[in-house]
Amino acid sequence: MASSVVVLGIQWGDEGKGKVVDLLTERCEAVVRFQGGHNAGHTLVIDGQKTVLHLVPSGILRPQVRCLIGNGVVVAPDALIAELDTLEGAGIDARTRLMISPGCPVILPSHVALDQAREKRKGSKAIGTTGRGIGPAYEDKAARRAIRFGELLDPDSCARRVEELADYHNFLLTERFAAKPVDVAFSVASCRSWSDALGRLVGDVSQELEDLCKSNANVLFEGAQGTLLDIDHGTYPFVTSSNTTAGAAASGSGIGPLELSTVVGVIKAYVTRVGSGPFPTELFDSAGAHLAKKGHEFGATTGRPRRCGWFDAVSARRACWLNSVSSLCVTKLDVLDGLSELAICTGYRINGQALDRPPSGAVTLADCEPIYEIVPGWKESTASIRVIDELPPLARAYLNRLEELLGVPVDIVSTGPDRDDTIILRHPFPQS
Repeated sequence: MASSVVVLGIQWGDEGKGKVVDLLTERCEAVVRFQGGHNAGHTLVIDGQKTVLHLVPSGILRPQVRCLIGNGVVVAPDALIAELDTLEGAGIDARTRLMISPGCPVILPSHVALDQAREKRKGSKAIGTTGRGIGPAYEDKAARRAIRFGELLDPDSCARRVEELADYHNFLLTERFAAKPVDVAFSVASCRSWSDALGRLVGDVSQELEDLCKSNANVLFEGAQGTLLDIDHGTYPFVTSSNTTAGAAASGSGIGPLELSTVVGVIKAYVTRVGSGPFPTELFDSAGAHLAKKGHEFGATTGRPRRCGWFDAVSARRACWLNSVSSLCVTKLDVLDGLSELAICTGYRINGQALDRPPSGAVTLADCEPIYEIVPGWKESTASIRVIDELPPLARAYLNRLEELLGVPVDIVSTGPDRDDTIILRHPFPQS
């Protein structure tokens, strides 16, 4: 029986979702991106060759996989064109296997300018966005003024709409932020060139998904960012501008929720965060330096160093509930190699009161102190181990403890960046 599987991160992003999606698509006919934009950075390593994807679904390296960009994604056409050119330059037939929903909002140059102007105005209180126009594009979508991808196919009508929207953006740029306006004619010309380059890729993603499901095809839904960055359920306002939870897989692609059979939650064996916002288990000592150095913790999209901390079971439990997570994938287990002791956050303390669940709001979370359970580390290497019984006993004990705390089985363990550096205990797509 075919399956529709959602793969998403249940921390603050950068959990290693790209590798997991690429791995699982060996048994898939299609991969769907359903939210976010080119602020995502999914890194794939196959036989030592690294590929970083921002908009194109992570199944693109599998020649049999159809790749779909759902209506919940905001698309920067210039970034998408550059990404496709890079893939095809590497010998990957990308354009013939990609479909873009006509409902995807388009990121214009003025969205980028607004994003950067706002962050600059906020100064030390900046959220830490990627500055790529994601937030302003989602704003326009909610305000019903967005240019949607399908509109690019009607150049004259699109030109009028772009002129109107760019004028509005320029008013904000000049009057609110004292920034330079964006050239409206350039935006119009850009849309015409994007239509020429990408117009033939526009298609009915919802219908495609219906056809795939009726043919009993395996379909994977690929999330971006992480649950703790969800616009509704994350550490607001230090969040992204979209819903990053499993519920968005249905609304952001055009599939009924009952068609989704499994949710795989991806977690690092520790926690990282890029940008501003509360982070109860953040480390500033030698252990934090170890995680950052050995884990190569730099953002795939921005290059910014990631903040590192011990595993937070409190936030992860909430994320498992929000997403109906049925299966866990633990990544970067090998980064913990060599540490004599590890800490797991099992609760928070605020004003002398112990909490076993996250409080509401970023301000309150920032005042929380972690309650730690100390467990022994291991000196042996777990790097590139592909059989569970070959892991050091203390590493297996650590995984077992995460299972106990989250109430969800660990079915996949990543022990290195390469596709094959993986232990699969239970595959979400059973072999027929």
